[in-house]
Amino acid sequence: MMAEPVKLIGCFSSPVVHRAEVTLRLKGVPYELITEDLNNKNELLLRHNPVHQKVPVLLHGDRPAICESLVIVEYVDEAFQGPLLMPADPLARAAARF
Repeated sequence: MMAEPVKLIGCFSSPVVHRAEVTLRLKGVPYELITEDLNNKNELLLRHNPVHQKVPVLLHGDRPAICESLVIVEYVDEAFQGPLLMPADPLARAAARF
């Protein structure tokens, strides 16, 4: 079975995009970075994040888009195989989020 494509809409200058990229790399998830010009937002970003129109946005196959870097981190950590990036203990996980 072929893996569903993973795409990340982002830009090079954003630390929150880097957070999502590092997570994908640590989990070993192949992905395509779609570079966004924040001064001239393209239709793909506007369609997948119409309310906030911000990056990063994760596209995973035909699933709904996932926006906001911390939400992307949690999704990638839980949806893909590999070592867990967040602690299993709820208190430790809360501290890691902070």
